[in-house]
Amino acid sequence: MSELLWDDVRGFFDLEWEGRLPDVWVTGAGVEDWQAVLDLVAASGWRSEYSEGGVVMPWPRAWEVLSRPADADCADLRVWPAPDVLAIFRLESAEEIGFGVDLLKLQGQERLDVLCGFLCAIGRRLGKRVVMTPEGDWDRSHAVLGFDVESDRVVLLAEPPIG
Repeated sequence: MSELLWDDVRGFFDLEWEGRLPDVWVTGAGVEDWQAVLDLVAASGWRSEYSEGGVVMPWPRAWEVLSRPADADCADLRVWPAPDVLAIFRLESAEEIGFGVDLLKLQGQERLDVLCGFLCAIGRRLGKRVVMTPEGDWDRSHAVLGFDVESDRVVLLAEPPIG
């Protein structure tokens, strides 16, 4: 169980306020961090699928994906840390790790616990901060919650909206 309570954070999971697919980020990353995420997913037992341009492909090495030409088909890694809970990683940049999560599937305490456990697993593996922002917040100026390395847990980074 996470230390966050659903009743305290439910406003961040409102589709109208947050958008359906909020973004999760790890900045200051490198190819080795991407490889660590790929290794974590492979070792975790989570269901996963790698594709390029929508075509399922064999599992890659991070450097192979990140060194593809800029006009190559989009590379996605789909990870299900629990049934019906999906994170879609976009392997676009070595400098940051980004993925989206579907808020329709993240309602209630049990699903919040799954999300927090997933963010903690990534943050601990990388030793880096992992933050969730509203959909489309590309400058990451409105982080709402995230894995904090110092406290070794997911914490609130903003006051939840009232409603």
